Amino acid sequence: MTLKEKAAVINSELSGKTAEEVLNWFLSGHAGKTAFSTSLGAEDQVITHMISATGLPASVFTLDTGRLFPETYDLIDLTSKKFGINIEIMFPDATEVEDMVRSKGINLFYDSIENRKLCCQIRKIHPLRRAFRGLDAWICGLRREQSVTRKDIQLVEWDEANGLLKVNPLIDWTEEMVWDYIRKHNVPYNKLHDQGFPSIGCQPCTRAVMPGEDVRAGRWWWENPETRECGLHKRD
Repeated sequence: MTLKEKAAVINSELSGKTAEEVLNWFLSGHAGKTAFSTSLGAEDQVITHMISATGLPASVFTLDTGRLFPETYDLIDLTSKKFGINIEIMFPDATEVEDMVRSKGINLFYDSIENRKLCCQIRKIHPLRRAFRGLDAWICGLRREQSVTRKDIQLVEWDEANGLLKVNPLIDWTEEMVWDYIRKHNVPYNKLHDQGFPSIGCQPCTRAVMPGEDVRAGRWWWENPETRECGLHKRD
């Protein structure tokens, strides 16, 4: 049975399991073949704490696009030291970035959706694919409640674009559950969350949200909600 064929079987097998149980299943059963991709968001900080608590060896990486908030860089350093985890930093190819900026401009993403997706492709997707080499599965902090583009995600699903399993252990968690966990376990988090930033990406493409707005409204706010994904979580 191929990994793609196993996705539905594993999803069914792990249905009803806690996030900790799902992480243990993958980190112990797919040791060396599973990695956690963290953006240092609140959900990802919860998962980092859970992984640390397992005591199992785990590969953890993040994408440095070169346009992140200073607060995000500070959190990378703090998280690595607090949990004793070596967060591998994946950078975009310098030549690709230089060519893009020369031809499209430094803030090309404001000019069109096509330009914005190109920027995400070069700064995020290409480094992500390098990080995926040799892996069977990647762990994410996605939740169904986060946005309209994520309402149909599964606990374990086949990522056709990247050719591996995608694991969403917090899929059914609410925002309240995430923050209850952070407070209970004293998990470090990005201080921008206290300034109206529920979802944090690159600095030029993220703003604080207004009261009553969707938690993802501050990401690529000039676009329609249906297009507000960078391509990391593209689904068929």
